Amino acid sequence: MKKKSMPEFNGGKKQQLNEDLGKKLDNIASNDSNIHKKGFLPILVFMLIIVSVLWGTDYLQFDYQRLVEGTFEMFKIFKLMIPPDLTEWRDVFEGLLETFQIAWLGTIIASIIAFLLCFLGAANVSPMPLLVMIVRGFAAIMRAIPALVWALIFVAALGLGPLPGILAIGIHGTGMQIRVFSDSIEEIDSGILEALKASGANWFQMISRGVLPAIWPSLLGWFLLRLDIDLRYSSVMGIVGAGGIGWLLTRAMRMYQFKKALFIVIVIFSMLFLIERLNVYIKSKVLRLH
Repeated sequence: MKKKSMPEFNGGKKQQLNEDLGKKLDNIASNDSNIHKKGFLPILVFMLIIVSVLWGTDYLQFDYQRLVEGTFEMFKIFKLMIPPDLTEWRDVFEGLLETFQIAWLGTIIASIIAFLLCFLGAANVSPMPLLVMIVRGFAAIMRAIPALVWALIFVAALGLGPLPGILAIGIHGTGMQIRVFSDSIEEIDSGILEALKASGANWFQMISRGVLPAIWPSLLGWFLLRLDIDLRYSSVMGIVGAGGIGWLLTRAMRMYQFKKALFIVIVIFSMLFLIERLNVYIKSKVLRLH
């Protein structure tokens, strides 16, 4: 009997199979290389972070022994703070009230100035592109200088007291408020502005009828956030002599009156916590109405 011969592939089919096999091998090799590249990148980033940390600690002469000793000393101070001393609670609450007034007035000043300038700093409603650059540049300069530095400048010019703190918070807050107010305006639906322009509305009508109704919840949210930030700033303004409860805290720590210092810290924390919860409540009510 004759054996059945295996079917033979012609030259064209063999060439096609070889090409398909070559493509598959190339795809496998490229996938392997991509996997190796992706796996190498996190390792490289991690190594760079480690090197930068080691270089920084060496450059700053980081003393680990001093850190350990200071940690034990800090726990000793914590023991000396307990229980808190409430004997000067009237002075503490007067300082707390002054701190709130500094933050409140500074935030109001910053928000009023920002509200008047934000329409000129928003590219979609500003009358001139040059005004956008000027207003945005002014805002960048105001917020680039920290609030405590502004406080030092005003203390040197005006003397000690709450006025330098109010001005420092107001000037620094103006820079941030202009930016976020202008960004909120630029995020509104362009169809609203186009519809008002098509109806023949002038610039003031476009702002009053189209922009303000759309952005007022955002402006309120940014105002409350800034008030929360300014309360934290005003709590430490006393360190540089700009009034508030921070001066009482600094004096207590310098005189090693740790029990009084703990009471002041508790009062500051309570105020900030209550204000934060109030902000959340107001925002939830406003968003529900809007």
